[in-house]
Amino acid sequence: MTTYIAGLEVSRQTEAAEVAQGVVGSTRILLEKGPRSTKRARVNPRRRRVIGKAEYLAKGANPRFIVTNLPREVIEAQSLYEQMYCACGDMENRIKEQQLYLFADRTSSVTMKANQLRLYFSSLAYVLMNELRTQGLHGTELAQAQCHTIRLKLFKIGARVHISVRRIVVSMATGYPYQNTFFQIMKNLKLAYPQLC
Repeated sequence: MTTYIAGLEVSRQTEAAEVAQGVVGSTRILLEKGPRSTKRARVNPRRRRVIGKAEYLAKGANPRFIVTNLPREVIEAQSLYEQMYCACGDMENRIKEQQLYLFADRTSSVTMKANQLRLYFSSLAYVLMNELRTQGLHGTELAQAQCHTIRLKLFKIGARVHISVRRIVVSMATGYPYQNTFFQIMKNLKLAYPQLC
């Protein structure tokens, strides 16, 4: 049997808003229902679960509903929503991040090989960026930053580079606002990869 979890579009949001009781920041698992029958529709022999989450934000009600065929005995409703369904959404965000900010969608060359090479470069950039995020950025203010934020705040900076026979010295501007964060990231990378430093 193939298992699935899918978002369910709802048109009646007032019920969810009432359950959240209008408290900003409140979140509750609203409902969990199994299959049901009506007089007009036939009963579907496949077992489905609908799980609803009522959330009330500063802008108003934000109800969410998902449908799945995973039984209650396998996973409870809150774990299913937060650990499985939201994780899929986060994975889609990472794909979108690569397309938008690392230019994986720029495949407008005439030849297929050129487009493939562009996609390889974008994928390599994402792997390096993800490694930087996991190894270098932990414990800093940029630990949860997206690719474009990392690129703008860490890579696109002005510095003077002095190259001599023995060493390379990078002199940053004293007005660079992320200087302490930059040095913390360098320390994290030296700890993670001592053989390279």
